[in-house]
Amino acid sequence: MASPPFQLPVPFLFLLAFTAVSFAAAAPEPNLSAAFSFAENFDLTGAEDHFKISPDGQIWYLHLDKEAGCGFQTKHRYRYGWFSMKLKLVGGDSAGVVTAYYMCSDLGAGAERDELDFEFLGNRSGEPYTIQTNVYQGGVGGREMRHMLWFDPTADFHTYSILWNYHHILFFVDRVAIRVYKNNGKPNNFFPSKKPMFIFSSIWNADDWATRGGLEKTDWKNSPFVSTYKGFNVDGCQWKDPYPSCVSTTTEHWWDQYEAWSLSEDQLLDFAWVGRNLVIYDYCKDVERYPKPLEECNL
Repeated sequence: MASPPFQLPVPFLFLLAFTAVSFAAAAPEPNLSAAFSFAENFDLTGAEDHFKISPDGQIWYLHLDKEAGCGFQTKHRYRYGWFSMKLKLVGGDSAGVVTAYYMCSDLGAGAERDELDFEFLGNRSGEPYTIQTNVYQGGVGGREMRHMLWFDPTADFHTYSILWNYHHILFFVDRVAIRVYKNNGKPNNFFPSKKPMFIFSSIWNADDWATRGGLEKTDWKNSPFVSTYKGFNVDGCQWKDPYPSCVSTTTEHWWDQYEAWSLSEDQLLDFAWVGRNLVIYDYCKDVERYPKPLEECNL
């Protein structure tokens, strides 16, 4: 059983001054030895020749050029848990390029999908990356938030994680909670909780909207664009039809215990700092788009 990555070892402001501090003490690194097999855990999506893997099988490269992009998805579905991946994003001029790491339910014809998104929006050289998160239920989204990051995500690997239980959905960057999406517990509330989800990642061209609202187009002279992955880590309920292997609320999973139902005091301080300094768009504050705030915005 994995230990909960909840207590941050240092305050976030201290982290900004000393960026070499590691969060390894908060949560052990996944044990990905050479025994970990990409083929046994994932299916490729998109062009197979746009996917590369390191000799030891532990680092994966997705390529995008003008002809095609690439992606992968887990073979298994999950309902609640902790889902984590290390990514190093496309460097240089990546305007128009989107790298995504997300969870999504079945995508069959007419499927009303549930989805939890990390989307990394490319930039012109020298401009900061933007990270967009979103929540879908029943095929309806519109719950976007956008943040700047406090580091260069193209220089090294950083950890992006989702904690999903009945009480809330937390989006983490390097063990810092950047977004909290709460369940109000009411019938028919906007909170994905019933559908199991696969885990996906992909890279694709989205220059119609991704960079400055589509003003900056992809410069294909810089292709191929490459996003890099390692350190996949899942501690969650693996769904096995007709019933999941575990259900909420149980006592055997740290991510579903009382301590995981809310942020700790230290995490709340870090989360407040992120809110003051790094949020560049919040749908709950977009009065032109939503003159009447959506119900979950009152939580």
